[in-house]
Amino acid sequence: MKTHTLFSTLLLAATMMLAPGQSMAEEIRVAVASNFKVAITPIAKRFEAGTDHKVTVIFGSTGKHYAQIKNGAPFDAFFAADVRRPERLEKEGVALPGSRFTYALGKVVLWSPRTGYVDPQAGILERGEFHHLAIANPKFAPYGKAAEEVLQARGLWSRLSGRLVRGENIGQTFQFVNSGNAELGFVAYSQVKRPNLQIDGSLWEVPQALYTPIEQQAVLLKDNEAARDFLSFVRSDEALKIIRDYGYDTP
Repeated sequence: MKTHTLFSTLLLAATMMLAPGQSMAEEIRVAVASNFKVAITPIAKRFEAGTDHKVTVIFGSTGKHYAQIKNGAPFDAFFAADVRRPERLEKEGVALPGSRFTYALGKVVLWSPRTGYVDPQAGILERGEFHHLAIANPKFAPYGKAAEEVLQARGLWSRLSGRLVRGENIGQTFQFVNSGNAELGFVAYSQVKRPNLQIDGSLWEVPQALYTPIEQQAVLLKDNEAARDFLSFVRSDEALKIIRDYGYDTP
């Protein structure tokens, strides 16, 4: 009798685990633009705390992530720093149709860790009182393309080209400036903005009119429940507040 009871209990447990609607814990791999690192880290932690899923985030430039995805990299979702790459993946049949959405609107700033170094109108760019100016590579990084547009708008692109230090992505660009290898650089506002903390150093908030709006979009690459749930959470009020706290606008 005891053996029969034990067998019935085990059978019932197995049946419940396999019952329709029951979800198993999953690990998802998410490719994320470097600029969004500070914001998506607490978002992923909140998501994990409320589910049984685990989020593994891989940071890099949007252009390189796109190439990796096209070559079969095992990502479940892609958070780009632009619209173009997610849109192309959708058109190419790599991303799931209808899953693409804007999760953040990025801002560019000219920043230096030195207090009082960057003046409110960024006149330092015309004066040229520096050896190196860091930007992300415009070929791969939307924030680098924005920096290029800003310098072109001010008629300085050719004049300063010999002083430019190009980071592979905006994360590396920030490190160039933060470490002192470049005195100043065009970085994402989210890299220097922290909730309830004063910004270190000095900066110029670049007027939006000087560069193409940085609309950042995400897209689903694999149709699994955990990835869908994560993208839904990113659109929740809780996640959107975190995004705004870290220096972005939201749609």
